[in-house]
Amino acid sequence: MPITTCIFDAYGTLFDVAAAARTAADEPGREAFRAHWPAIAEHWRLKQLQYTWLRAITGDHTDFWTVTQDGLDWALEAEGLSGDADLRERLLQLYWELEAYPEVPAMLHALKSKGMSTAILSNGSPDMLDGAVKSAGIGDVLDDVLSVESVGIFKPHASVYDLVGDRFGCARSEVLFVSSNGWDAAAAAGYGFTTAWVNRAGAPMDRLPATPGHVLTDLTGIPELAR
Repeated sequence: MPITTCIFDAYGTLFDVAAAARTAADEPGREAFRAHWPAIAEHWRLKQLQYTWLRAITGDHTDFWTVTQDGLDWALEAEGLSGDADLRERLLQLYWELEAYPEVPAMLHALKSKGMSTAILSNGSPDMLDGAVKSAGIGDVLDDVLSVESVGIFKPHASVYDLVGDRFGCARSEVLFVSSNGWDAAAAAGYGFTTAWVNRAGAPMDRLPATPGHVLTDLTGIPELAR
């Protein structure tokens, strides 16, 4: 069946998760932070993901904002910056204003011009996602923003991917699912979606039961792939 519905992970896929730390490092008065921001960004993201997986396994669900704060606290402590309350507050504020990758608006407009349904499917809580979508100015080219909060468990649980069919009434084979997380794209492929892994960092393929159907370096090729 042809692709009718294009679904995107949010953080790291549409929105640059390193932007918060990078922006803070460029602000006046934070010169000492500049040596730390790459490690903070990397550790923050890794712990954020690890905590979603652990909570999914243990059944101890919480909202993504709590996981985001916990991940940042770990990263700051690892870099010896846990005592800087002002820095912590600024980084969390910036996370609500993450930059979209440069190709995102044009890519989404191209999909909509082809008559595709478009949506986000994310671990993010609804208020966080609403802030990111508004900050990026892409709300007019998204048909919906789907959050795991409606099922109470993080990806890659199958009930999260069920949200797509429930919302759009489409078959799994009609969905192109796009994620920058190799494990997410692999899980979605195993679920039955056509998948594209946006491997911006050139990382190795995850060793999982399923593999992404396509591997891209950015999102510019998505409209052609969907067609």
